[in-house]
Amino acid sequence: MTTGGPAPFIELSGDPYELGRQHGATRAAGLRAFLDDGTARLNHLLDTPVSLDSLAPVLTAFRSEIEAGVPDLAEEIRGLADGAGLGHDEALLLQVRREILGYRSTRRPGGDCTTYARVAAGGHTTLAQTVDLNGDLDDQTGLLSIRRTGSPRRVLMLSFGGLLGYLGMNSDGLAVGINLVLGGPWRPGVPPYLAVRHLLDSAGSVDEALDVLGGLRLASSRSLMLCDERGAAWVEAMDGRTRVMRDTTLVHTNHFLHPQFVPFDELNVFAKNGSLRRLDACAVRLKALPDDASAADHLALLSTPPVFVPDDGDIRRERTVAVVAMRPERRELRLLGSRPFEEAQVFSFDAAGGAARG
Repeated sequence: MTTGGPAPFIELSGDPYELGRQHGATRAAGLRAFLDDGTARLNHLLDTPVSLDSLAPVLTAFRSEIEAGVPDLAEEIRGLADGAGLGHDEALLLQVRREILGYRSTRRPGGDCTTYARVAAGGHTTLAQTVDLNGDLDDQTGLLSIRRTGSPRRVLMLSFGGLLGYLGMNSDGLAVGINLVLGGPWRPGVPPYLAVRHLLDSAGSVDEALDVLGGLRLASSRSLMLCDERGAAWVEAMDGRTRVMRDTTLVHTNHFLHPQFVPFDELNVFAKNGSLRRLDACAVRLKALPDDASAADHLALLSTPPVFVPDDGDIRRERTVAVVAMRPERRELRLLGSRPFEEAQVFSFDAAGGAARG
C-alpha cells in the first residue's frame, strides 16, 4: 500500500536528548500506531511473532553496545522515548528493527536499494539511491533537519519509523547512502543506520568518515556509499572487517563486490539475480547520462524498473519507498516517494549551514 503527499520535514535543534525529545513529540501518534501494528510491523514480516517482552534480552544487549559506541545517540533515543511517550525499549526497538528481522525476511525479496556515486565537475557530483524496504513504510517516512548544540555541522537525514539515522548529507558536503549485504554473524552492536547518522554528525569528508567508521563495532553487514566534493568510495562491512573501493563512478546493490568478501555472500539466489540485474541496469544508464546531468535526471534514472521496484501488494516484499539524489557541492538533497511521477521535494543548506525545504 502506498500513500501520497510529501514526507514531513522535521526541524530539530538542541543537545542530544532534546533532539530526540522534539523528534518523539512531533511523531508521537504515528510512532505509537506503528509500534502497535504487530510490534512495529515485525509480525507481518516474520514467521514467528515477537513481542517487546520476548525481545527484552536482545534489546538490553543492544542498549549496552549503543551506549558504549555512540553515547550521544543513546541519549537521543532516551529523548525520543520521552518525547513520544514510549518505553525506552520501544524507542530502542525502532533503531534495531532491521537487525531483529535479520536474515529471516530475505527469502525472495523484490529489491533492496540501488546506490551510486559519480564525481563530476561544476557542482554535478552526485550520490543517488533507491530506498527499497518491506513493511509498507511510506507512512513512516520523514526528513530530519538536525542542528546539534556545539556541533560545527548540520545534518539532513532521511528517517523511517523513528530511526535516528538512515541516509543523508551534512553541511560540510558529505553524503552517505546505504545498501543491505548479507554475510557473517549479526549480533548486538551499533546498528548501521545509527552508524550513518554518527558519520554525518562526526565527519566532514570521505576520508574522515572512513576513519570514524573504523572505530565502530557494527551489528550487521552493510555497504555504505560515501561521497563528498572531491571523491567517492564504497565500504563493505562484515563481521568486524571492512573493505573499501574508491573511484570516480561507483555503483552498488545487494551483493558483495570486493573479491575478499564475495566468498562469504549469503544472499539467496533469487535476490542475487535481482541484485545483479539492478547493478547492470544502473551502470548502463549511468554511463549514458552526461556529466552535467541535472538532479532530476538522476532521479529519473532510478525511477523505472528494474532499478525501481514497484509495489505488488505484498507487505513482506521489498519495494521502492523513496528515491534520493544528493549534490555535495550544492549541499542539496532531492527526495521522491514511492510515486516517481510526482514532483520531488528539495532540501538544502543555506550559507550559515541551516537546512530548509525548497
